[in-house]
Amino acid sequence: MNLELPSMWNLVISTIVFFIAAWYINRYLDEQGIGKGMTRGMLVFLLASLVSWGAGEVVDWVQGPQPASQASKDLSNLLKAAGQSQP
Repeated sequence: MNLELPSMWNLVISTIVFFIAAWYINRYLDEQGIGKGMTRGMLVFLLASLVSWGAGEVVDWVQGPQPASQASKDLSNLLKAAGQSQP
């Protein structure tokens, strides 16, 4: 399994999209007459998070594959020096 850190554009765009999505979802639920409470707050958070995650994935997909980071090479060298196998 290869885990990679998200790109800087992914973080920036997904953060902006989160707040915009949360605002629109809150506005929509207000128009529907759904009262504010913990359940509504959790719903807004979940839906805004999903939209934000999707936007971040689109950003990474558009950017294409990124070269391997120096940090993963440093980790490999550190594990070799410590005499441990890489997971």
